[in-house]
Amino acid sequence: MFKSLAEAKQFAADKMKKNMLFGTNRFVCDVYCFEPGQTQAPHTHDGQDKVYYVVGGRGLFQVGNEEKELGAGEMALAASGQNHGVSNRSQQQLVVLVFITPNPSH
Repeated sequence: MFKSLAEAKQFAADKMKKNMLFGTNRFVCDVYCFEPGQTQAPHTHDGQDKVYYVVGGRGLFQVGNEEKELGAGEMALAASGQNHGVSNRSQQQLVVLVFITPNPSH
């Protein structure tokens, strides 16, 4: 299966938009699209690991007790049970590839 990231990117005015690229019973790959000021509230996943990879823009990423601003080409890992979230405090759109394993739906 093949996908175009450019075609999958969609933004919403009211909140961060999750756009699924791939999903199997073992993992999911989404592209998260943030307008300026949008956030993903800190939360946890028990039994699941999440990788964030910044495609474009800059965002403030929280993992556990740490916060770091990341830009294109940078990434973060939130292991199972770690609190994590994202904020777009910039004036530009933020695009992040997200990989979660195992798939939350299974």
